[in-house]
Amino acid sequence: MSNLVLYSIPAFIALVIVEALWLRRRRDLAGYERRDTAASLTMGVWSVVVAGFAKLLAIPLYAVLYDHRIVDLGGAWWSWVVLLFAEDLCYYGFHRAHHEIRLLWGLHVNHHSSRYFNLSTALRQPLLTPISAPIFWAPLPLLGFPPWMVLTAQAWSLLYQFWIHTEAVGRLGPLEWVLNTPSHHRVHHSKNTAYLDKNHAGIFILWDRWFGTFAEEIEPPVYGLTKDLTTFNPLRISFHELAAIARDAARAPTLRAALGYVFAPPGWSHDGHSLTATQLQAGRSPGPSQAFRSVGQRR
Repeated sequence: MSNLVLYSIPAFIALVIVEALWLRRRRDLAGYERRDTAASLTMGVWSVVVAGFAKLLAIPLYAVLYDHRIVDLGGAWWSWVVLLFAEDLCYYGFHRAHHEIRLLWGLHVNHHSSRYFNLSTALRQPLLTPISAPIFWAPLPLLGFPPWMVLTAQAWSLLYQFWIHTEAVGRLGPLEWVLNTPSHHRVHHSKNTAYLDKNHAGIFILWDRWFGTFAEEIEPPVYGLTKDLTTFNPLRISFHELAAIARDAARAPTLRAALGYVFAPPGWSHDGHSLTATQLQAGRSPGPSQAFRSVGQRR
C-alpha cells in the first residue's frame, strides 16, 4: 500500500467525525449507525493489512512486465497526465468486472453491504480484491510505466474516491459531466433497479458515459443489497457471498449450471428464479420457487 494512503488515514478518521457531527443536525439523511460504522472501520483496518501484502506480490509482477514493456511512456512530464487517464480506465475495467462476474462480486460485495452512505462506507474496503486486482493494471507497466508510478496512481485514485461517499454534497454543476461525484457514486451504491451496475468510475465518469453504464441520480437512492444483511459481523459481511456461491454451485443440477453460478453475472440462475441486473432492468420477473433458491445477492 502506498504511503500516500497510510499518511491519509488520520485525515480519513477526522473527516468521518466531522461528517457524523454535521449529520446529527440533518434528520432527513440516514447519517451514521454505531455498529455499521464499527464494522466499516474494522474492515478498513483489515484491508490495509491485506493490501500491503498484496502489493508485495504485485510489485514483482509489475517489474517483470515493465522489463518486457512494448513502449516507454513513463519518462516525460506528460507521462503523469497519460497515467492519470490510463490508470482510471484500468480501474473502470476492474470495478465493472467485479460487478458483472459473480465470483469477483463475491470479493467486492462487502463494500456495498451498508444501508448507510457516509464517509465511513468508503473505508469498508473489500478484503480480497487486492489479490484479484493486479491483472487489471498489468497493461500499465507494459506501456512503460514503472511499478512505483503505477502504485502512486492507484493511491491517488483511492484517495479521490474517499470524499465521494457522502450525502453531504449535492450536484456540482458542469463537473458532473467529467468527474465521478458524490451524486454519481450515490447511484452506484444504491439498490434501486434502475441504478444497478451503474457508474463504475474511479475519478472520471467519462468511461461510464462512453461505455453505456452511466445513470443520473434522479429517484432517491436506497442503499445496500437487494437482500440486506442482518449482521454487523465483519467476517460474515466479508465472506457471505463466497459462501453463497459455493452453496449454489454445489446444488446446481449440471456442471454448466454450477459454472454459471460462479462466473455468470450476480443474480443469474439456471431456472430463472433469480435475475441479473440486466434482466431486472428489462422488466422481467423471477420465476416460481424451485427446490432450492439461490442466495446470491444483487446490490
